Amino acid sequence: MWLRGPDSRVSRKLRIYKKDTPLETGSSSCRKPRNPQELNSSADTAPNVILLIPIIILTVGRAPSPKTSSPLRRTSPTMSVATPQRPLPGTFFNTPAVNRFNPPPQPVFNPLAQPAPRPTANTQTPQPVAPVSQSQSLEPIQRAARTINEVLQRDASFPDLDSYVRQGISSDYEIPNHASESAWSPFQRTRTYDIPDRILEQYNRAEVSTSMGLFAELNHAYVTIDSALYLWDYTNPNAELVGFEEQIHQITAVKLVKPRKRVFVESITHLLVVATTQEIILLGVAAGSTPSGVKTVALYQTRMTLAIRGINVQVIEGSSETGRIFFSGADNDVYELTYQQEEKWFASRCGKINHTSTGYSSIVPTWNKKNDEHIVQMVVDDSRRLLYTLSSESSIRTFHMDTLSTLQQVIEKKKQECLRDISHMISQSPLLNDQLKIVTINPISAQEGSKLHLMATTLTGCRLFLSATRGYGYSTGQGAPQSMQVQHIKFPPSTNPKPPGASSVQGADPATDVTSTALSSSRKGIRFPPGLFFCFVSKQDNLGVDSLFLSGPDTGRISAEARAVSAQASRYYETGCWIAMGGRAEAVGLVTPSFAAARRPLGFGNELAVQFDDIPAQVAILTNSGIHIIQRRRLVDIFASAIRSGGGDDGLEVEIKKFIRQYGRGETTATALAVACGQGNDVIPGDNRVARVNDPETLKIARKAFIEYGGRPSLNENSVSEGLSNAADNVRPSSRHEGLALYMARLIRPLWKTPVIRETITPNSAILITSPIQSDTLHGVQDELAKLASFLEENKTFIEGLSGPDSLQHVASQAEQVALQGEHQALHSLQKLNSSIIEGISFVQMLFEERVDDIWRNIDDFTRQRFRDLTFEALFSTDQGKDLAKVLVKAIVNRNIANGSNVDTVADALRRRCGSFCSADDVIIFKAQEQLQKAGEPGSSRDMVRNLLNESLRLFQQVAGSLSFQNLQSAVEQFCALQFYAGAINLALLVAKESDRGNKAQMWVNEGKPQDDSRSQVYNFRLQCYDLVHRVLVSVDDEANQQPDVIDGQTTLIATKRIEAHSVIDDSDDELFQFNLYDWYLAQGWENRLLAVDSPFVVQFLTRSAPTSVERSDLLWRFYVHREHFYEAAAVQLDLAKSEFAIPLAKRIEYLSRAKANASTQSPGIGRQARQILLYEIGELLDVANIQDELLGRLRVDTRMPAERRPQIVQELDNLILNLSNLYNEYADPANYYDICLMIYECADHRNAADINATWQQLLETTHTKVASDPSQTQQPYEAVITMIKDMADRLNHSEVTFNAEHIIEMIEKYAAEYQNNIGPRNWVVDLFVEVNIPYETIVAVLQTMWYSGLAPFTGQAQKRKLAEQIVYTCEEWYENCVRTNTRLYGSDDNAQDISELLGSLSPTLLPNESASADQIRRNIQRSFR
Repeated sequence: MWLRGPDSRVSRKLRIYKKDTPLETGSSSCRKPRNPQELNSSADTAPNVILLIPIIILTVGRAPSPKTSSPLRRTSPTMSVATPQRPLPGTFFNTPAVNRFNPPPQPVFNPLAQPAPRPTANTQTPQPVAPVSQSQSLEPIQRAARTINEVLQRDASFPDLDSYVRQGISSDYEIPNHASESAWSPFQRTRTYDIPDRILEQYNRAEVSTSMGLFAELNHAYVTIDSALYLWDYTNPNAELVGFEEQIHQITAVKLVKPRKRVFVESITHLLVVATTQEIILLGVAAGSTPSGVKTVALYQTRMTLAIRGINVQVIEGSSETGRIFFSGADNDVYELTYQQEEKWFASRCGKINHTSTGYSSIVPTWNKKNDEHIVQMVVDDSRRLLYTLSSESSIRTFHMDTLSTLQQVIEKKKQECLRDISHMISQSPLLNDQLKIVTINPISAQEGSKLHLMATTLTGCRLFLSATRGYGYSTGQGAPQSMQVQHIKFPPSTNPKPPGASSVQGADPATDVTSTALSSSRKGIRFPPGLFFCFVSKQDNLGVDSLFLSGPDTGRISAEARAVSAQASRYYETGCWIAMGGRAEAVGLVTPSFAAARRPLGFGNELAVQFDDIPAQVAILTNSGIHIIQRRRLVDIFASAIRSGGGDDGLEVEIKKFIRQYGRGETTATALAVACGQGNDVIPGDNRVARVNDPETLKIARKAFIEYGGRPSLNENSVSEGLSNAADNVRPSSRHEGLALYMARLIRPLWKTPVIRETITPNSAILITSPIQSDTLHGVQDELAKLASFLEENKTFIEGLSGPDSLQHVASQAEQVALQGEHQALHSLQKLNSSIIEGISFVQMLFEERVDDIWRNIDDFTRQRFRDLTFEALFSTDQGKDLAKVLVKAIVNRNIANGSNVDTVADALRRRCGSFCSADDVIIFKAQEQLQKAGEPGSSRDMVRNLLNESLRLFQQVAGSLSFQNLQSAVEQFCALQFYAGAINLALLVAKESDRGNKAQMWVNEGKPQDDSRSQVYNFRLQCYDLVHRVLVSVDDEANQQPDVIDGQTTLIATKRIEAHSVIDDSDDELFQFNLYDWYLAQGWENRLLAVDSPFVVQFLTRSAPTSVERSDLLWRFYVHREHFYEAAAVQLDLAKSEFAIPLAKRIEYLSRAKANASTQSPGIGRQARQILLYEIGELLDVANIQDELLGRLRVDTRMPAERRPQIVQELDNLILNLSNLYNEYADPANYYDICLMIYECADHRNAADINATWQQLLETTHTKVASDPSQTQQPYEAVITMIKDMADRLNHSEVTFNAEHIIEMIEKYAAEYQNNIGPRNWVVDLFVEVNIPYETIVAVLQTMWYSGLAPFTGQAQKRKLAEQIVYTCEEWYENCVRTNTRLYGSDDNAQDISELLGSLSPTLLPNESASADQIRRNIQRSFR
């Protein structure tokens, strides 16, 4: 409701203006001239005040602009349906489903207009260059995927062992200086574990023999003390001893092997073979891990023993693949221990087979044999099914396991044969002569090399690589080889190391040192894949203490040289170092899984490719002083240490150049990037534990190396055929791009080509879907890629190619500009692929979190096959993978819905974890549409249809913020076709609200809808949504009009639906919608429906729009009356009466009259004082309006007014309620309407007696003249005066100011004496004033004053006698009235006494009859005193 200012109340002050030109009249003689001096003098005595025109201060909004909309189906304009009351909130349970078997209804809506847009080595490897047409057809992610595949293929093409360990000799070692180049050491000791004191105590108590050993893969060590065996976890400082003391014979050998399958229970993971002087005992070992990663071991009796008296077992070996166990004693025979679950008729649970001696000789006691040669070592190569033995005479025998139970010797390589092979490669060497002694042998698996089978280490430290052949070729299959020869000899490192910083001359082959004694007196040489060599040297000058020489292939250098020459590497580069053990090595074991970068020789030994996903090789060495853990250092670890200890910028440059010289610029930048992303590891000073290198200085240096030493891109101008403008795809990116691709490819290598799922069938025929990649691996890859993304984002301004257009400002030529553009495309593609992989991994993790087995059962066979074939590469980088992901997302949502889960949880997880990879909103929309489609299928029950509709609505509501208008319109149409009107309205309103969450459209409307404002698009979209609601209302009303609302006292179904639809509208808090709806109601002529709406928005709507039209104001006060808010209705009606609308005066008076009645009625929450204030204001304005109305009525028929002036006067008066001053000065006074002037005086509380008396005098004269001058009058002038006085008394409410009795009685007495003498009744004047209820006391007092004063015309005796007679007459009437009313005589005794005295004084002047009457009155008064 609009406001009224402080000046809105009518002032009671009046200013009378002097008029030089009176109101035009028809006759100039109509009015008696007024004395100007008298008027001015009288006016000067009054206060100088003005009657102000009532001011209406309106808070008026702009009129709403006309709204265009599509044609709507409208009901009858006379229809008026009240909005039903809102039922219980929640799902619309009362919405029944339509009959599924009826023909589908026609479309509810006509096609809409187009929807509004919704706000919404030195030699670098050249990079392969794709043709321009192919490159242009690839998306950035696909380009990056192609690059990743090229890098992975390059890593997979790492030379196999046979290519660089070829026939010949070598001694290529890079041994860093221990003092100045320790950062380049290829191995480091990470931990040293002490032997527990309890073990040492037991060890010192030994009586016969002791031995120690390792089960490195279980983190356990063992010690045998006479007949007892003890195991302990050497990583646990307070480890408990696991002992076996249940036999009494001396233990001679112990070996941990893998058991044969299906012989023991699954919990038995290993077998502990314990050989004593009398028997072999098999103990079951159950190895496990605690949640914290600590490995546990438990021993179990298997009751499997084998008597071996006389064999004296010293060597035991087992096959991990077959579970076969071989052993040997003091002789040179090979035995096999057989075992089975149960005893059989002709076989016990354990048995023994001699595979080297047959018949009787196999059971002859060994002491009868004179030969001292015996087996000192046995090793098994499961990849070729071969068993090698090394005898004390350095003879090597090869046995072939052609079946699971047989063992056939196929080759025996004696020492002399080895020397003969060596003589073909080297003429002579003091290290390889007739005194040759082989101390250890190590197998080389078929996965590592197809030709090389075995490595033998000599006492002088030479390594002999032997190959086996079959027939005319190398033994590459599972068949038995037939011959063996020495293929390559690796001599020990030189005893004269090169000075620090020196390196081999590029391209020059240094001479092989065949005389080095650096590894002389080697006790043991052990090889672990891919060529890690541990050589334990025991010098004569330091007996009992071993020195450990370690070496390994220089993978980066081998790879760089192979790429540089585009052929097989020519040299076997190794890096090595020395580590002091401080004791004698008793056992060596591989702690980590055996290395294998590939399953075939090509690429098998590429340590660089797996340095980020495989644990670096760790080897445990047991000495008498403790257990030492030696770890292979990755290239990234070496780089981190090298740059950290480089010693300033100059030192850094030296180190970087060394890396580039040995490994190439691309490998160097990849390593620098890895270190900058936190991949480097190093030993913590003082702690000897390996930890991530994360100090800021090292990371900063690595960042600098990546950015500054990455080279520049170059344009291959020879390949440009269409000009430089199309040459971006002919750019060879920088080594920085190569390094990024290398790092990314090696991070994602474990999963890139791997299928996303693995399908297995359980024994009970159930399908089990698992991930081929461990969850921890996925999470680790994702974390590292996220760090990479963060690094690139933080440093993009410094990386050439990522810094954007700024880098183009420094180019010197167009070719350089094109090169930078190509660099940017390449780097940007890798960035996008990185983001896609991060989100793709999140999707896979979520897929398996959602029970992928259930999802598998819910998809069709075609999708299952696509799912089986889906690899991580396809998922990350192809459109087919993304499409399949959407199908899987749908299945995820279906499963959650079927299980009663909340779709919000799934949708939120998808948005949060892989929002751009697969849109959760699209999934929910699709699911909602599917539910809606199912609801429309024939044959569904009503309950099912209702549930489907409600579920569809709920899903649509989840994505209302991203729902397009087309999807919205389609959903609303289908909802209406299924008579789900409430859901259709709910969805349309929610979409409108979510499309403008900042409520910009409302602000735009409040600001007056400024032109060229972007918010208008949001407003138009919301209007389209509201138009859908209007159409739904028309549809539900049309349906409802065709059926009754109630049948047999029960609400019909369609009536229930209409109630639900309107309840949704009433519950909406969207102000813009509510206002739009009310405008639509009024446009349809549904005013009664609007008035029936019980919503605060109606008041706001009508209040804001009321200043724009009378109709809206009328609706507002009608709404208040309908709600019994009478005070507010009265205020609106008052404002209407005072408004500037073109409202006739009669209508304004009607408004005021209604307002007066409403203000008089009690309203809730309104106090009495407020109502009185409003009533006072209404009453004052109503008085003015009535005066104006009377003035209008007279002027409309006044013949004195010129005809041409009358319409103007009528228009002025029949409109706004004017100011009283204007009414007086411009209309009433000029027109000589003295009675109206008196009313204006009264209304304005004008108290100037001169003006009032003069106006009365003029009114009296006008009344007399009008009758006296008209012969046709039937009444006397005094009768007209009587009528006038009576009328004015009522009109002036007997006001003491404007109807002053003293003045009027005196005036009328004078008039009667002068103009009506002896005309009419003698006492008509007194009767007149008595009749108008002037008190007798007042009449007597006025007449008495006139009698005593002797004013003209009452100066003569006769005239005074008339006054005396009227006094007596008045006293008589007064007396009779007192008697008649039984009141006190004359009001009081004092009054009676005064009357008696007055009558006594008048008696002498009266005639006898009047005198007698006076005396009688006096007597009556005297009687009353008695």
